[in-house]
Amino acid sequence: MKEYNLKINGNDYRVVIKGMEGVRADVEVNGKPYEVAVGEEPKAKQSTAAAPAAVSAPAVQASAAPAAQSAAAGGTIKSPLPGVIMDIRVAVGDTVSVGQCLMVLEAMKMENNVDSDKAGTVREIRVATGDSVLEGDVLIVIEN
Repeated sequence: MKEYNLKINGNDYRVVIKGMEGVRADVEVNGKPYEVAVGEEPKAKQSTAAAPAAVSAPAVQASAAPAAQSAAAGGTIKSPLPGVIMDIRVAVGDTVSVGQCLMVLEAMKMENNVDSDKAGTVREIRVATGDSVLEGDVLIVIEN
């Protein structure tokens, strides 16, 4: 298991590579698991200098769906990135399952589904359509 602290566009990310098998890797980014496809490692250029040639890290492309995990019951759903709430697709009292789209968030002129990573009942919705949110803001509270 390897752990990295990355800063991308001013945002801090804690990336843990849990394991690799072939061109598939199980990684965790800020505590959220992903299954990623790993591209071929670029070939190092031959150098005539005495110093060894640098080898680039493999290219990593995250898949849209989190890695398979047991359904977490209850908790909060947080904004994955800053943006504006475009549509809320659940109401207080609704029963939700893992992977269900809860709302749509516009960020950088793109619409992003905010999917549930928990199963349970919607206890509280802390945002309304048109609200601006920051990364990590609590959007929905789900209970068993």
